[in-house]
Amino acid sequence: MTHATLTVTRPGALTTIQDAGRAGHAHLGVPRSGALDAPSMRLANRLVGNPENTAALETTLTGCAVRPDRNITAIVGGAPCRVTVDGRPAPWGTPVHVPAGATLDAGPATSGLRSYLAFAGGLAAEPTLGSLATDLLSGLGPAPLAEGTRIALGPAPRTAPALPDAPPWPAPPAELVLPARPGPRADWFTDAALRTFLTAVYTVSAQSNRIGLRTQGPALERSKDGELPSEGMVLGAVQVPPNGLPVVFLHDHPTTGGYPVIAVVPEQALAAAAQAVPGTPLRFVPDLG
Repeated sequence: MTHATLTVTRPGALTTIQDAGRAGHAHLGVPRSGALDAPSMRLANRLVGNPENTAALETTLTGCAVRPDRNITAIVGGAPCRVTVDGRPAPWGTPVHVPAGATLDAGPATSGLRSYLAFAGGLAAEPTLGSLATDLLSGLGPAPLAEGTRIALGPAPRTAPALPDAPPWPAPPAELVLPARPGPRADWFTDAALRTFLTAVYTVSAQSNRIGLRTQGPALERSKDGELPSEGMVLGAVQVPPNGLPVVFLHDHPTTGGYPVIAVVPEQALAAAAQAVPGTPLRFVPDLG
């Protein structure tokens, strides 16, 4: 069977294929991966009539451009950006018609970091462990997109979905507030460090990536020295390396680690972390949920 395809004409700084990821394989050393801003990916899919966890493109900061070889309905959501079809302005956050051979360009993010491009019918590729997600740490899944990369498209839905008048896209955070539950190694830190963790204002570091949200701010002092045997890590674990600055593990995190985990951020709070640009103020607060 011959599939219609997308051709990447501008890959941007980092564009990957993402879906819901590979949950349930951590015991094999396989990270979750998947869309960092999962709610935006799911909404984009719903608005073009796809099952919500259908694979889509995740861009980072500078967007990307693609050219389909068949007429297609597409949407650009997540981080707001300028959208064009063959150079003509097109709406962001609602479905657009892209004729065969035209170029859909999702420009640089005007706020936030990560935009999502979903296509009616979805992306068609061979899954790895049940997922099309690109995992930058383990190397599972398709490589990050490059100019000229061709991606097969799934068959277009026969009917268009009913659209809301105003799709509920969340705004990227001006301040990131992450609820935190005590971690399994909170007792490895002094009382002063635990107070600092929940009261200080950190900022999002430019060293952040899909593996972890790194921070800048006051270092946290440990009450115990020595090495910690490597142990399992979960999505949202807040690990504190020797420099004392918390790192929040995101979807491409390792499955094990050897530094103490002071806290864990619930998964539902991590979508905002995916859209926090470097320099965004960040506070950890007790999770009362």
